[in-house]
Amino acid sequence: MATRRSRLELVFDILVSIQNKGGKIKPTHLMYKSNLSHKLLNDYLEELIGKEMVHIEQIQTKKSISKMVHITEKGLGFLEEFRRMREFTDAFGL
Repeated sequence: MATRRSRLELVFDILVSIQNKGGKIKPTHLMYKSNLSHKLLNDYLEELIGKEMVHIEQIQTKKSISKMVHITEKGLGFLEEFRRMREFTDAFGL
C-alpha cells in the first residue's frame, strides 16, 4: 500500500507541476497533475500565495476570464533547496 505524501511533498509536487509546464499552469491542470481535490489544491494555493511562492494571474479573453498559476523566484528557490535536502537524506539512506 502506498504511503501518504507529507505536507512538504505535496507543496513540492505542486511547484514541480508548475515548473514542468514552463512556470505557469491552469488551476484545473494543476489539480490533475498534483493529484489533489479542488478544495485541497485551493487550500495549498492560498498558503503558497501567502508565502509568495506562487501568484495567480487573471487573463481576460473575449468570452471569459481564465486564471493561470505562476511560480515565483521564491518558489523556484524552495524547489532547489528541497531537492538538495532530498539528495542529502538519500545519501544516508533515510
